[in-house]
Amino acid sequence: MMMEQKSSPLQTLCNLQHRYPDTWWIAGVVNSSSPSNQKLIGAKYFNKGYAAAVGILNTDATARDDDGHGTHTLSIAGGNFVKGASVFGYGNGTSKGGSPRARVAAYKVCWPDCSDADVLAGFDAAIHDGVDVLSVSLGSVAGDYIHDAIAIGSFHTVKHGIVVVASVGNAGPTEYSVSNVSPWLFTVGASTMDREFPTHVDLGNNQKFEGQSLSQDASPSGMCPLVSGGNAKFNNTSVERAQLCMPRTLDPKLVKGKTVVCLEDLNTRVDKGEQALLGGAILANDQVSGDALIADAHLLPAAHISYKDGLVVLAYINSMKAPMAYIARPAMQLGTKPAHPRCGLLLFQGTQLRDSWDSQARHGDITAPGVSVIASYSGASSPSGLPYNTRRVALNTESGTSMSCPHISGIAGLLKTLHSDWSRSAIRSAIMTTASTMNDAGGSILDSSQQTATPFSYGAGHVRPNSAQDPGLAYDLTTDDYLYFLCAIGYDDSKLRSFFDSGVPYKCPKSATLNDFNYPSIMVPSLNGTITIGRKLKNVGSPATYKAKVDAPEGISVSMEPESLTFDSVGQEKSFKLTLKAMQAGAAKGYVFGELNWSDGHHFVRSPIVVRAAPTGFLFSSKQ
Repeated sequence: MMMEQKSSPLQTLCNLQHRYPDTWWIAGVVNSSSPSNQKLIGAKYFNKGYAAAVGILNTDATARDDDGHGTHTLSIAGGNFVKGASVFGYGNGTSKGGSPRARVAAYKVCWPDCSDADVLAGFDAAIHDGVDVLSVSLGSVAGDYIHDAIAIGSFHTVKHGIVVVASVGNAGPTEYSVSNVSPWLFTVGASTMDREFPTHVDLGNNQKFEGQSLSQDASPSGMCPLVSGGNAKFNNTSVERAQLCMPRTLDPKLVKGKTVVCLEDLNTRVDKGEQALLGGAILANDQVSGDALIADAHLLPAAHISYKDGLVVLAYINSMKAPMAYIARPAMQLGTKPAHPRCGLLLFQGTQLRDSWDSQARHGDITAPGVSVIASYSGASSPSGLPYNTRRVALNTESGTSMSCPHISGIAGLLKTLHSDWSRSAIRSAIMTTASTMNDAGGSILDSSQQTATPFSYGAGHVRPNSAQDPGLAYDLTTDDYLYFLCAIGYDDSKLRSFFDSGVPYKCPKSATLNDFNYPSIMVPSLNGTITIGRKLKNVGSPATYKAKVDAPEGISVSMEPESLTFDSVGQEKSFKLTLKAMQAGAAKGYVFGELNWSDGHHFVRSPIVVRAAPTGFLFSSKQ
């Protein structure tokens, strides 16, 4: 199985468990040599599936975190308050997890690759142990649910009332790159925060560029000769591989004492720096990566710069006989604008088009901080994750949806403490419907190329924990709703067996539709004439009357029935319908976006609306 994408393949399956009033148990793998503080109350490992597949394990069969990924994600979800936390002196402050009073249990399932059998064993153990929130910084290529261990395991976990939060994948910004598309999963993308680690690059012609880095030093001797990887290659190496600074592509004689420009792709940014040896490295994004910059714990002076700036640097090299450059020591900057959120490079993009559900609603649910996140780290691994790096740190920065996932897990834990009567779906709804689509400068969320982002990049928006504790209304879903969903996408009784462990099997109705699937977002992938969508809201706040306000997608008319809902008591449910219609042929080209907002003047229950008109059929009208 393909893991949630990161430079090192080892992953851990983490969970959050509640057993005592105001005390939570959270999961992740930590260094077992750490002093005991009753934070970690259990750690298990599962490797029989992987061992059966490969024969001999290439690592010790223990729950110890020899990679750092599990410790990092664990502490984001439920780490204690730690004063004086920093990485090489950068970002000094107090760190804590989303649910800092949590206790933790850990399930390690990858060695380094993941076996479906081991993943399912991890889910089973979490269910048996009675966890409340399961944080899964793990992912796979989207496929049929009956062949997806995470989909099957999480379904059984959700049946036991457990909130399952998962990474949505790091394949973005490529389209159709969503991972973990099951609707019972709460999927999380990565965005930036208002803290950066800027460094600047000075060229010999006085041009300056700002990048990101966690290098411990500046260029050793001021201005250094500058060379591109493609111009410093071994004779038997292609220019393309050398420009990427791949291992064994750069001639030491040509890069010694120089700053090397490497393009983003394939190997890690830190490894590119190592290939440049001790001179220094300017790491430039490719066009797809755009302006998304990440601060890494580099082994030498290095700066990660944008694609646009990288083009200027390469042009400077090609225009000069003796190009020179200087990389400054990084600093820390707080309160950067615009920041939370700017969708990070490692975010998802678009939907999976495997079946009607993937094209109907799976644009990811939410985003949370996932770029240059400081959190705890295992002493068994270097901060770069590279074997030749002998450095060891107590905390490290990591980036990806692996880091954003436990942010939401910790918040879900807090909500479960505040509202023990809420269902797992109500918790997800509260987080989604209170999310923000604005950045901290008052503008729209931007993507990694500095363009206005859409729900395909941020889902419902960026998480706002304080608002989520009092959402007013919630979209609820039950296990039967998820089984009905499977029927609606074509599953028969045979396929449904994978989602039963006991009891009477679920029988699909004679007809089933996704139009009334009570999800907190609304998506119509192929609008043919007119479609009516049904939803139901549950009051989880004070009695009030909510009025609907619709920001219709361009070229689409949206009508509501009714336009207001009055709730007299907590737990009361009311239904409504939206009717969407293409205003004229060709009015909606590609996907268009809007939103539905229910408000009583105090609460704002917002859902994204995503529509794509069918290529033909605008002259027809058919209720679906």
